[in-house]
Amino acid sequence: MPSDITLTIGGLSHSLWDGWSVDSDLLTPTDAFELEVFNLGGASLPDALSEGAPCTLTLDGERVLTGTVDEIEEDISRQAHAVRITGRDRAGVLVDCSTPFVALREASLADIIDQVVKPLGIDKIEIRAATQSLRRRVQIEPGQTAWEALLQVAEANSLWPWIEPDGRLVVGGPDYTSLPVATLLLRRDGVGNNVQRLVVRRSMPGRYSRVTVLGQHGQYDDDGYDTGRAHTRAVIQDETLARRGIFRPRVVIDSASESQDMATARARKLLADSRLEGVEIRAVVAGHRNGLGTVWTPGQRVIVKSEPHKVDGTYFLMARTLRLTRQGGAITELRLREDKTWVLDANPPAKKRRKGDSDAAFIQELWGL
Repeated sequence: MPSDITLTIGGLSHSLWDGWSVDSDLLTPTDAFELEVFNLGGASLPDALSEGAPCTLTLDGERVLTGTVDEIEEDISRQAHAVRITGRDRAGVLVDCSTPFVALREASLADIIDQVVKPLGIDKIEIRAATQSLRRRVQIEPGQTAWEALLQVAEANSLWPWIEPDGRLVVGGPDYTSLPVATLLLRRDGVGNNVQRLVVRRSMPGRYSRVTVLGQHGQYDDDGYDTGRAHTRAVIQDETLARRGIFRPRVVIDSASESQDMATARARKLLADSRLEGVEIRAVVAGHRNGLGTVWTPGQRVIVKSEPHKVDGTYFLMARTLRLTRQGGAITELRLREDKTWVLDANPPAKKRRKGDSDAAFIQELWGL
């Protein structure tokens, strides 16, 4: 039975759609949605449905997006009365609008949140990082968007911003300790296959076997001349490419790396970004929920076993599109990347043990981990 997506605006709800999609991608600032009705039968649109109106989307009662309506397209002809509604989550205003000040030097994450994010209406904020690690500051230039300012200071502190389905802004990183939510299986004999389509892309452009980061320059010889040597130097190697005998070095000069730890963190990030581009798995599965019965959501971890592709491992769900179409029915498009390669140094706060944590051992055994 197809899932029902419900759009709620100003206390009014509608769930009878002929087609819809909801995108979510951790590498894209805003999640987006599109809803279509092909024939309204002469009914008028409610006044509450207008561009800029706050809205929520729920899938069978579970919140999947909180945002605003961007566009409403109404097409009336002798044959039909069609409506298409598009919108984005609450990060849309951060992407569209400039920072509400001319410039800010030495801005911390707290400064950006208080002076940039909150004035634009983002009031629910969660920092998923140890507070002692939030030390790096940035300079905000005139003309930057609010999202650019937020992303700049987040990346400087090895973090990443995104919007949760309930409209909460999160600045942090992924939880690589979470258990996989499903196993995608593709066997040659077809027994147990649960994917409609599986595409594996392997790529070399953008991959590096070794990344070297040179920090601040300024070492001088006895005659007062700049030697061109860096105060700090960090070298990180991709062991996977090294074992294959592939030599692809990259050297980056980063004057903002004032210490060895900063240079090492920068090199680790550059190499992780390189590996992130190396492998992508795209899968199409039936329905909108994973093996645990929850809605597919970026940030989840998934086991992929494909005999034709020679793939057998755990991957990170970077993006997904929930979709309902006339031809394909209810499907979800998944985009997965190599596990534990995105935002490596987020340094989340230590978890507290909660009642029921022992159940994780049972789930771990269930998935055969």
